[in-house]
Amino acid sequence: MNDAGNQINCFKCRYFFVTWDAKSPRGCKAYGFKSALVPSKVVKQASGQECLKFMPK
Repeated sequence: MNDAGNQINCFKCRYFFVTWDAKSPRGCKAYGFKSALVPSKVVKQASGQECLKFMPK
């Protein structure tokens, strides 16, 4: 969660990007990966923590 207590919205993050890969259409430049899921969900699943690299656009 971010400072406001809301779930992180990757679409509002400067590190989020859209790819041409149909199997992994979303990516995160801060963590350096592409995924079918929204990156913040992947980070939460992998680490158990909310994304620590969120940076508003």
